[in-house]
Amino acid sequence: MTRSTAPTFDPLSGPSAGPRRRELLALGALGAIGAMGLMPSSARAQEMSNTLPDLIDRSRQAVVAVGTFAATDNPRFGFRGTGFVVGDGRLIVTCAHVIPNPIEKDLAITVAPTGNASGAPQLRPVKLLRRDTTHDLAVLELADDKPALVNVLQLAPVNGDQPVVREGSAVALMGYPIGTALGVTMATHRGVVAAVTRAALPAPTSGSLSDRAVRQLRDGPMEFLQLDITAYPGNSGGPLLEIATGKVVGVVNMVVLKGTRESALSAPSGISYAVPVRYVVPLLGK
Repeated sequence: MTRSTAPTFDPLSGPSAGPRRRELLALGALGAIGAMGLMPSSARAQEMSNTLPDLIDRSRQAVVAVGTFAATDNPRFGFRGTGFVVGDGRLIVTCAHVIPNPIEKDLAITVAPTGNASGAPQLRPVKLLRRDTTHDLAVLELADDKPALVNVLQLAPVNGDQPVVREGSAVALMGYPIGTALGVTMATHRGVVAAVTRAALPAPTSGSLSDRAVRQLRDGPMEFLQLDITAYPGNSGGPLLEIATGKVVGVVNMVVLKGTRESALSAPSGISYAVPVRYVVPLLGK
């Protein structure tokens, strides 16, 4: 960077060497998520190392890869991002920008084998149940007659306008960074909530800008969780978990880029964002 400016939203735009900006994190848009940015204190790091393995063991089967499926494609599963299972085991939360618009192929998720078992992930068809582009959220539903998924994640309780997680809290995000480049391998990265802030969410397409602009003028900027965690393509839609409680406090969706989208890999900023679960709860209750 050659000058200091406030970050601006610039989703899906072409390469630019301009000031920092926030980018959506879907793999197809080359957004971003991954390792720690700023290291917490040694005491906090020790606390996280004692509890994080248990959290991963409890949660990994509830974190899924989200994409499209076509029998004639190679590969048949087209990875687009991450999601996580909630509720009765038939609902999956992800980001709205992970889901194609328009949807021209069948949607599907892949579920990791149970425990440390080897073998191919389980492929399950899903359908779009609800999409909230204002808050970049989507809810999918299993579209087959097979049993519901057993492992689900719990959402943190929402108490009015109070933040769902305190600044400085130790958190971990789970998902599929870099997608199929790593063999659709789930990874966990940890850090802290740097700030609870408000900002306007970028429109994924120019066609949706007008409606979103009107809503944001009416409702004001939405709340975000700013994270000291570096982001890479593929984690978009994944859960952000508070390590102390094991509950989901947000849905990962953006990263600050220093320059072009390629800098998400070559020179990550270490600053990422998540949508708080306060915006997920109403979507599930419809």
